[in-house]
Amino acid sequence: MRQRMLVGLLAAVLGAAALLAPPAHAAPADPSPARGCDPLAPAECLLPFPNDWYTRPDPRTDTGRRVAFDASVLPRPATGQAVDPAAWNRSDGFSPGSTLIARVPGLDLARTGAAPLTDIGRSLDRDAPIVLLDTTTGERWPYWAEPDSNATDPARRALLIHPARNFHDGHHYAVALRHLKDGTGRTIPAAAPFAAVAGKRLPAHDPLRARQDRLRPALSALRRAGVSRRGLNLAWDFTVASTRSLTGDLFTIRDDAFRRLGDRAPAFEVTGVTDLTREQDTRIAREVTGEITVPGYLDAPGGPPGTLLNRDRNGTPRALPGSTVTAAFRCEIPRAAFREPSHPSLYGHGLLGSRNEVGAGNVRDMAAEHDFTFCATDWIGMAKEDIPVVLAALADPGRFPAVPERSEQGMLNALFLGRALIHPRGLTTEPAFRTADGRPLLDTRHGLAYDGNSQGGILGGALVAASPDIRRGVLGVTAMNYGLLLDRSADFAPFQQVLNASYPDKLHQQLVLQLFQMVWDRGETNGYAHHLTDHHQVLMHIAYGDHQVANAAADVEARTIGARLLTPALAAGRSPDAVPYWGIRTIGPRRLPYRGSAMTVWDSGTPTPPVTNTPPAGPAYGHDPHEDPRNSPAARQQKATFLTTGLVINVCGTTPCTATPTS
Repeated sequence: MRQRMLVGLLAAVLGAAALLAPPAHAAPADPSPARGCDPLAPAECLLPFPNDWYTRPDPRTDTGRRVAFDASVLPRPATGQAVDPAAWNRSDGFSPGSTLIARVPGLDLARTGAAPLTDIGRSLDRDAPIVLLDTTTGERWPYWAEPDSNATDPARRALLIHPARNFHDGHHYAVALRHLKDGTGRTIPAAAPFAAVAGKRLPAHDPLRARQDRLRPALSALRRAGVSRRGLNLAWDFTVASTRSLTGDLFTIRDDAFRRLGDRAPAFEVTGVTDLTREQDTRIAREVTGEITVPGYLDAPGGPPGTLLNRDRNGTPRALPGSTVTAAFRCEIPRAAFREPSHPSLYGHGLLGSRNEVGAGNVRDMAAEHDFTFCATDWIGMAKEDIPVVLAALADPGRFPAVPERSEQGMLNALFLGRALIHPRGLTTEPAFRTADGRPLLDTRHGLAYDGNSQGGILGGALVAASPDIRRGVLGVTAMNYGLLLDRSADFAPFQQVLNASYPDKLHQQLVLQLFQMVWDRGETNGYAHHLTDHHQVLMHIAYGDHQVANAAADVEARTIGARLLTPALAAGRSPDAVPYWGIRTIGPRRLPYRGSAMTVWDSGTPTPPVTNTPPAGPAYGHDPHEDPRNSPAARQQKATFLTTGLVINVCGTTPCTATPTS
């Protein structure tokens, strides 16, 4: 049903010229960006990517640099409309989850010996043909490399290099490609510009001299790490955005909103109470709907779809004077709460959905079995009402910042709902949240929990990281980094049609996805991952072979946040990897129950997912297990124990965890 709805909207977007026009509230471009394409790859602007050539010094930032895209270097959609770089140029570096992109005609990665997804450990071999070096620490960085399997023109096929765990916030990295081979096994020579830059000192008047001077520190760092210039095909460097750059917008509006709130409960109104008979539902006794009033930080009153954060002259988000956002919510109160007050928890819905997912059968089962009251509000920015904006942004990337920026307001809305759930003068003061004799139906003594699935896991990590009230969160069928996920997701098919129309060239598509990720970091877990578990615990539930949220991206998240893997994770021979779950520490039987962040893999028997950047499509990949973990009583038991005690328990005995396929 969702697929049909999206296809219908797709047709509307492609035919609506108004949606493809430049946004009326576009900010002016940075007045002093870097000019022109990188001379190392003059035939294709932005390559290699990410790249400090497209930054400039800025002593006011935490990294000392600032992204400085000029509109002329950003790929234009088929409409010809230039992309306004203002949102990107607020960053002091690139995404910590950046996929590195280069174009090496004739490259054969297998003959070259580059580390594939199935053997990430090879990326750290002394003679690895691709080297990622953290020049801040001198540490070699793990990755996997692959060609873009979606490209149809070999001459336009991107080389994609994915970090196996996110790059450190604020660090500087050097990249080396060396001893690259073509399909016959012959070494591919370096392009003339790079050969000149990597060679002897150029005369001061040489047009490549400035590029040579910019690259010398990176080449020196690589040399100290044992990577000589001999055999180099290409090298470049880039800076990762600082923590403040990644999280500053959300944390700024959070801090300002809660400062304004003080010790009061958020303003709210209960708009509906439905008491259900046992014949209507044996699990849920009462459904409550209502509205929370939240300060508005978007640039139009009420913050409708397509709005951006309201910013001052320095680019800092500020409340729009007189504006509030009304966040509708829905709560499901189990029958168990009428015997013993229930655990309050926020629930995060899936892709472009709504708060009504909190009424799904598996959520009701969890509520009834373990005495949780789940409440949800829409993830505005990534909710049903935002679908036209998301589709329009794929056609015109200048519109894309509205997606993560409105998502940040959506997260603030959820934070206010959470505070209202546990505040002594909040929702518990309402008759809707009390028994007939006045006893509270919520137990607010032990704080607030979070449980989200799919998009609710991908965005939920950022919400948990930002929350002053959530202690523990379950991120169900989760991962992070949409720039990595979209190619690998069956859900992206209708959106891919828009991207194909706006950017027919597959190389440009890869660049656009990484540009999206730079601003998407501010509104999803990828930008918060390195600090997610500093003050919170999370439990990741993964469906092996998930058609919608790629396991590869979940593994990157686990490595980045330090989540440990419950073992045994898969039956022997089930994984195609040389070392299954490489780089993820495990929880053995002697460490159980485990107090910390963890990942549990649930296997429904679905075939192993592709090892390429393509979705599991067609009969060969069988049943989509995406909804299986949440429908497993054992998985719900593990979630409930974790959310109420902070302990990860083994609910699968001595064998890997399995889930029954959900029809």
